[in-house]
Amino acid sequence: MTEAGEQEGAGSPVRTEADLGSAPRVEPRGAPRRAAAVAAAVLGALLVVVVAAVTPWHPLSGGRAAADPALDFTREQIARNERFSAAMDGPAYAGLAAGLVVVLVLGLTPWGARLLGRVVRRPSPSDTRPAPWRWGLRLIAVALVLSALTQLVALPFGAWSESVLRRYGLSTQGWGSWFGDRLTGFGVSLVIWIVALLGLHLLIRRFPRHWWAGAAVGGFLLVTAVSYAYPVVVEPLFNSFTSMPAGPLRTDLLRMARADGVPVSDVLVADASKRTTELNAYVSGFGSTRRIVVYDTLLASQSPKEVELVVAHELGHAKRNDVLTGTLVGGLGVATGACVLYLVMTSPRLLRRAGVRSAADPRSTALLLAAVTVLAQAAAPAQNLVSRHIEARADVHSLELTRDPATFAAMQRSLSLRNLDDLSPSPFAYALWNTHPSGPERIAMGRAWARLHHVAVPPPSVRP
Repeated sequence: MTEAGEQEGAGSPVRTEADLGSAPRVEPRGAPRRAAAVAAAVLGALLVVVVAAVTPWHPLSGGRAAADPALDFTREQIARNERFSAAMDGPAYAGLAAGLVVVLVLGLTPWGARLLGRVVRRPSPSDTRPAPWRWGLRLIAVALVLSALTQLVALPFGAWSESVLRRYGLSTQGWGSWFGDRLTGFGVSLVIWIVALLGLHLLIRRFPRHWWAGAAVGGFLLVTAVSYAYPVVVEPLFNSFTSMPAGPLRTDLLRMARADGVPVSDVLVADASKRTTELNAYVSGFGSTRRIVVYDTLLASQSPKEVELVVAHELGHAKRNDVLTGTLVGGLGVATGACVLYLVMTSPRLLRRAGVRSAADPRSTALLLAAVTVLAQAAAPAQNLVSRHIEARADVHSLELTRDPATFAAMQRSLSLRNLDDLSPSPFAYALWNTHPSGPERIAMGRAWARLHHVAVPPPSVRP
């Protein structure tokens, strides 16, 4: 496919010839970019204000305690968890670095344009398919190639991580099942990527100067749609769910949810044991689709009181509408990012580095992928910081709902040992990876809660 032609004059707009079968488009300069920059600044400031307002920065007001792993974990347990964390660091950091290098090379050098140019060659004169079909098929091909390439780059590091999980007894999957999960995840992400790309290029073709506005609105709506659809569309692709049989535990969980003012439609058991030995539960869905989901591994290894505490934590998320709030904040973040992407995708310097002349060129998708990856990675530490405070608030909720700090401390100790959590992560790893407080931090907060509420403080599990 030939590149779009470009003409520049002093103060004159740049026009791109339609290599996608469309009429010539005016490439944005000056005022449209300033408008997008102002929108990005305003939305970014609004995002900061909203996050600052909804984040529970002090989930346990008036009570703080220093975390000390030695109070509840033996030296051998601490050493084992540290060995596991060190073993997982290799594939995690290497995979992150390799992924960033690949997308930056593809997006900020002509190599990406050359690779995608082989996929989106200009149609032959004998091609009678209508233009809309041509550009749509080209974008789908681009999405497929880039998704496959990034998945292939990530695959060996994922397999490395899986081998570590198996060595430490955390994974129960066979390699066939593991590859099947990777393929399913690839398919889900590809569908989302294709929908986003087609929508974005429709906007670029229809509103070449102001597509950032439509992309911001469309991104917000896409995040909301995915959040609502995920529990009923995506989760069943990875796990089977069955209603928990009638019995005391099911009755107690439903009763606890009603007493907490969180209506749920069902209590489901997920067959997580076919993949992992980790313990978990969560409240999924909105409105009529909301349900309590419990891992079968949790039911098999923990006491009913501990299961209730885990579920009480998840009810805290539901009661505070954390999923809904997270969806709205995520949508606002994507809307802000869309304005930033407009500035990236209309930058003459970056387009030249990428070997393309226009955001309308499907080969510019490599630059788009690089920008999205960098923005997402840059935002991860802030997202994790907010997430840890939200998780801490849910812990406080579980303590207030059950008023059982002794079981809370025992459960957090059990979860940390079973999941081999890093008990004392480095500040860098903590910021980059941890979405939850560490086990010792959660136990310390449980003891602080007990002192504040004049309840018996759980003693250390390890005697000096």
